[in-house]
Amino acid sequence: MRASHIDELLDLARSRLHRVEVSELDAELANGALLVDIRPESTRRDEGAMPGAVVVDRLVLEWRLDPTSEHCLPEARDGRRVILMCNDGYASSLSAVTLLDLGLADATDLVDGYRAWRRAHDDDGPARRPTDEPA
Repeated sequence: MRASHIDELLDLARSRLHRVEVSELDAELANGALLVDIRPESTRRDEGAMPGAVVVDRLVLEWRLDPTSEHCLPEARDGRRVILMCNDGYASSLSAVTLLDLGLADATDLVDGYRAWRRAHDDDGPARRPTDEPA
């Protein structure tokens, strides 16, 4: 059976990215990466916020992260590595490729998204900033 067009597009997008595993996130952030949460507000409210992430609605993502845009966030203007995060790592992969096309050469996403990060930290108690030391 042939893959759907969106599955093919997703595979093509991911072939262009150096994706970040949940286990690598702390090191990436310690090295100065910018974590961007593109999940809808309702999902963040229902499932939890990602401590330490900058929230950018998917609708305006390109304008907020394009360093040549007058609407670019100050955090994105210094050439930092950008790691996008969505619920499960699908929308973030497609969005990260758009950022690559805008010239953010080190844009990528978090494999399996927030839900994978949350599963990995369920035994840690309350949500904590990914770069914080456990209590």
